[in-house]
Amino acid sequence: MHAFTLFLIIMAAVAIVVFVALFFVNAGYGKFYQPKWGPSIDNHWGWFLMEVPVFVVMLALWWLSDRRDDAVRLVFLLLFESHYFHRSFIFPRQLRGHSRMPWAIVLMGALFNTLNAMMQGGWIFFISPVDYYQKDWLLSLPFIVGTVVFFSGMFINIQSDHIIRHLREPGDTAHYLPHGGMFRYVTSANYFGEFVEWVGFAILTWSWAGAVFALWTFANLAPRAARIYDLYISEFPGQIDTAKVKRIIPFIY
Repeated sequence: MHAFTLFLIIMAAVAIVVFVALFFVNAGYGKFYQPKWGPSIDNHWGWFLMEVPVFVVMLALWWLSDRRDDAVRLVFLLLFESHYFHRSFIFPRQLRGHSRMPWAIVLMGALFNTLNAMMQGGWIFFISPVDYYQKDWLLSLPFIVGTVVFFSGMFINIQSDHIIRHLREPGDTAHYLPHGGMFRYVTSANYFGEFVEWVGFAILTWSWAGAVFALWTFANLAPRAARIYDLYISEFPGQIDTAKVKRIIPFIY
């Protein structure tokens, strides 16, 4: 078995384990921050340190590859890095307030992001056959559909984060139920958007590496979305139409 194939199988298996575990353990950041997770850091720096490794490692893999001038692979890089530029350099600066993020969460996130950069960059720039992505790939159905899905997810993710950030005025510490956008259909619209993004990336690259990342995204976010759903129901009794509003996948879950 090819070492990269084994790597993907292991990553997929770990994603399933994480999916199950997160239904029993709350990742201790954001709404579920708890001091028991140990030493912590300001969440602005925490998000930056957690997300920036994937941005840097992906760039390094592109630069070290003899395929870095390939037009299609360069487009993949720009799409991938557009998300992580936002998550590394823009999103942390937009955060309101200064909550805490445990170093344990930061380091685990940074480790996964590094491994994911190796999955995506490894496939795109080293493992995939040299002639796998010809220039006409940019006109292919997978690329067109995947790109539309990718940017749709990015829009939903950014819009949803904007809605969440503006739920409170400066100095207000009350909790509010988010409304508008995809929050009409799910209580974790930001997570739905991110999942859609990476499903789109898997489609536009038509790769198992992309599919494993989409699986990881769901495995990481779906249990947290379920916890948030339960929290909102208890915190805002009678305000959520549970027949219409789901957790992370509209009309389904």
